[in-house]
Amino acid sequence: MAMTDTASTDSRAADIQHARQVLETEAQALETLARQLDGPFGASFCQAADILSGIKGRVIVSGMGKSGHIARKLAATLASTGTTAYYIHPGEASHGDLGMIGPEDAIIAFSKSGDTSELADILHYAARFRIPLIGVTERAGSSLAEAATVPLVLPACPEACPMGLAPTTSTTLMLALGDALAVTLLQRKGFTADDFRVFHPGGKLGKQLLKVKALMRGLDRLPLTGPDAPMSDVLLGISAHGTGCAGVVDAKGQLTGIITDGDLRRHMAPSLLGETAGAVMTRDPKTIRADALAAEALAIMNERRITGLFVVGEDGKPQGFVHIHDLLQAGVG
Repeated sequence: MAMTDTASTDSRAADIQHARQVLETEAQALETLARQLDGPFGASFCQAADILSGIKGRVIVSGMGKSGHIARKLAATLASTGTTAYYIHPGEASHGDLGMIGPEDAIIAFSKSGDTSELADILHYAARFRIPLIGVTERAGSSLAEAATVPLVLPACPEACPMGLAPTTSTTLMLALGDALAVTLLQRKGFTADDFRVFHPGGKLGKQLLKVKALMRGLDRLPLTGPDAPMSDVLLGISAHGTGCAGVVDAKGQLTGIITDGDLRRHMAPSLLGETAGAVMTRDPKTIRADALAAEALAIMNERRITGLFVVGEDGKPQGFVHIHDLLQAGVG
């Protein structure tokens, strides 16, 4: 048993070492790629971004094998961040799908060697119809680099595979470069969280992009009172509305304080009912805007250990109230 345990421990240690070598190899390659942005590669990157942000059509992304998987991912990322894009398989392109590429489009082609034979028809088509072509490859002298309007030549870093054969480091670089292009285009377009939600209405991500105004309770469900109101009336208002708190507004209708269960406990005494709302309230409560993300409201509640926030406008007047239960029931948490 002891020998088996030792062998198992040695095997796990070897596995960890192999995994660490892969991650370190790929991390070093990414650092090399990042440094290249300070030179001619950076100028080419900006030129590619100029082309992609300036076209009237779509971004066509293509690649074969593992490069094809990276191309598919980039097309999906671009499409979800405001740049219309789709993937075309090189083989299908040669059998009719070239007709899906229009004169106002641009092409991004991935190939480590740059001489992937299946891409040849796409390269010829781009040249024939003068469609901008961005080629991502490791070889500056390859057919892809030579045909590209803008060649993006990746650093020739060793693959993380011990045999140096399986695409690992090279696909990581392609993936990261694609993300860099997508985020750069996102920034240029001024793509916002609201825009993002349009393309991600479902699932957890869609819930996190909900706005406070979609979940807040209206003014008709808010107990609001003036600072001179007796606490006996305030308590009746809190009980009637079920929010667990009351807002205190001044003569201009601006929120100046809040009365919560915690305030009631701190002032618990026989004289409480004779106090005024202004004497019991917590001044300058934390509030939130209606157009803030619901996830931001939840983060504030968690940080301050409170269960609700008044929603106020730019004029400081209450517009609604959002309770932690509303957020959790909507799936924001």
